[in-house]
Amino acid sequence: MRILLVEDEHQIAQSIKKGLIQEYFAVDLAFDGQQGLDLASSETYDIIILDLMLPKINGLQICRQLRSQNIHTPILILTAKVEVEDRVNGLNCGADDYLSKPFAFRELLARIKALSRRPAVAQPSILKIADLTFNTLTYQVKRSSRLLSFSKTEFALLQFLLRHQDQVLSKEQITNHVWNYDADILPNTVEVYIGYLRNKLGSPPLIHTVRGFGYKLSAK
Repeated sequence: MRILLVEDEHQIAQSIKKGLIQEYFAVDLAFDGQQGLDLASSETYDIIILDLMLPKINGLQICRQLRSQNIHTPILILTAKVEVEDRVNGLNCGADDYLSKPFAFRELLARIKALSRRPAVAQPSILKIADLTFNTLTYQVKRSSRLLSFSKTEFALLQFLLRHQDQVLSKEQITNHVWNYDADILPNTVEVYIGYLRNKLGSPPLIHTVRGFGYKLSAK
């Protein structure tokens, strides 16, 4: 899952990013409103975490502009403002949830997972194909009765493939959703990680190469 975090306090932003990466998320950072709006408008994210008090463009303006552009990515607002009116304004501008600072990281994580499970984004917590199951809450993956072990990047890649079963995904689509925006990606990085997954998933194969186009996860 790919998350955009728009937060101007660098220490807080880096701390949140570190925690989310440990939970197998890909995270892009923006430290001002304009950068956040540009990334949210041009890249594809599963969730946007948005501070309200930002330089250049504030969080409410970003939220309104994204919704006016028909970008319906779930938005979780983070802010030090605790007045009811502030929360109401944030939700009325199109945000999906609101969390006041200071907050416990585990609550932030729970809210992110709750947003990802909402029907509007159609992301169930248990992903299945053939005899493979992936619990996105516990990150437990089984094939038949065999428990499989993966690296953080492999987990992220497998989850993305499972959420797009029977769809041909290009290398660019995979890179954009699995790796951070500023990650150092080599030309063969996707092929390498696809190979890792194939080896660990075993037979019969579930990941298929569609030559000239990309990869597809399918039981057929």
